[in-house]
Amino acid sequence: MKKGIHPENYRLVAFKDMSNDDVFITKSTANTKETLEVDGVEYPLVKLEISRTSHPFYTGKAKFLDTAGRIDKFKSKYDKFKKKPAAQEKDASADEK
Repeated sequence: MKKGIHPENYRLVAFKDMSNDDVFITKSTANTKETLEVDGVEYPLVKLEISRTSHPFYTGKAKFLDTAGRIDKFKSKYDKFKKKPAAQEKDASADEK
């Protein structure tokens, strides 16, 4: 290992998976503003969206996402910007006259 390129401020930090409230403690240099008490000891807290206890690769379980609902919502939101075919545009302009 090269000398002088690695941080010296390693300390024990609590990492909390927010999807399932799992907490694990390991050494890290991550800066945190929050703390968490685990077994009577207070540790700096880093919040995670996903970890080894909730990731489908490690758990073998896939989470169902409502992608169809999201897609329908997106399409309905932007339908007003859709271009009309030329035949419909001519009919619309003829109706206005």
